[in-house]
Amino acid sequence: MKYIEVCFTMDDTGLFRDLLVDTLGNEGPYESFVETKEGLKAYVPVDLFDETWLRQQMQELRDQFPIFNSQFSIQEMPDKNWNEEWEKGHQAVLVEYEGGSVWVRAPFHPHREDVDYELIIEPKMSFGTAHHPTTYMMLSYVAELDMQGRRVLDMGCGTAVLGILAKMRGAEYVEGVDIDEWAFNNARENAASNGVEIALKLGDASSLQGCFDVVIANINRNILLNDMGRYAAVLNAGGTLLLSGFYEADEAALVARAGELGMTLEGRKSRDGWSALCLKLNQNKKN
Repeated sequence: MKYIEVCFTMDDTGLFRDLLVDTLGNEGPYESFVETKEGLKAYVPVDLFDETWLRQQMQELRDQFPIFNSQFSIQEMPDKNWNEEWEKGHQAVLVEYEGGSVWVRAPFHPHREDVDYELIIEPKMSFGTAHHPTTYMMLSYVAELDMQGRRVLDMGCGTAVLGILAKMRGAEYVEGVDIDEWAFNNARENAASNGVEIALKLGDASSLQGCFDVVIANINRNILLNDMGRYAAVLNAGGTLLLSGFYEADEAALVARAGELGMTLEGRKSRDGWSALCLKLNQNKKN
C-alpha cells in the first residue's frame, strides 16, 4: 500500500504534538505517527489523503490556540511492506515497579521468563503499548495495587493493556470502554491473545453503568475533567480512581475536581513531564 508522509514542524512540541495526533488519528484517517525533534511525522494511505481537510484542521487548531504555530510538508512514500518496516523499529517495553516488572511485547518479540507479568499487545492503531510515559505509569499502578477480586473499569481502553494486566492480577471483572471501533476490535484481539476475558463496550462516559472498585482512565486533561463526575458515580465507596494522560502542570486542576467529587489524593507518579494520580473516593459516598 502506498502512503503519504506529512512532516510537521512546530514551535512547542510538548504542548501541541499530542493534540495533533489526537486530531489526525481520531478524527481523520491517519494510521501511524513518529515523533521527531522538530515535531511529528504522520502517515495516511494515498487514497485517503485530503489536503483540504488537513488544512482545515490546522486552522481550527490555530483558532483554538493562537500560539499554535506549525507548518507541514507532504511526500508520497515508496510502495513497500510498511508493517514489516514498523516491526523492525517497534521495541518491547520493560515496565519496572516496586516489587516486580511487566514485559509488554508484540507477538514478534521474544518471550521472557524473568518477569512477573508478560503482556502480548498488537497495537495496530490503538493507544497503549507502554512506550508512552502515561501508559508506563498506569501499568505500574495496576501492578502495585491490590486487584484481587475487584471490579475494574478501563475507560478509554485503547489496546486494553491496562485491563488485561488487571485481569492477570486477579480482578474478578474487567470492563473496557472505548469510543473508537478500531480500538474496540484491537482490545478484543489482545484480550484473546493473553487468555483473559474482558467485557468490551463501544461508547463514552455517558454510557457507564454498574459499580466498580477501580476505575482507570488514561485519556487527556479536558476529557478527564469533564467525565470525572461519571467515574465517581460508578465508583464504589472507598474505591480507587487512577488517572493519567496529562502533564504535571495540570495536576492541580484534576486534584481540585476530585476534591469536589469527594475524593482524596493517595499518590502520584511523574515521568518525562507527564503525571499519573491515584485517588480514593471517600467511604461515606452514597451509591
